Amino acid sequence: MRPEYDFSTMKGAVRGKYCKAYREGHKVVIHKEDGTDLVQYFKLEDGAVMLEPEVRKYFPTSEAVNKALRSLIEIIPAKRSVSGHRK
Repeated sequence: MRPEYDFSTMKGAVRGKYCKAYREGHKVVIHKEDGTDLVQYFKLEDGAVMLEPEVRKYFPTSEAVNKALRSLIEIIPAKRSVSGHRK
């Protein structure tokens, strides 16, 4: 979020209020001048992740995120399960 957007004075504002719904998918209805509606559906693709703003400062691109994660993968012992417990 840009620094010039200051929502700190807004009463009842809740950060991340629609985050869960956005991740699950949402639709946008565009009401056209001719009286018809155009409906578009949006959903994060499988494997897509949302980065928090403080993380995005350090990893602004997919390439940067993947490079960092690959370097972590190299130092993780090979005999770990997905849950993080040793086999």
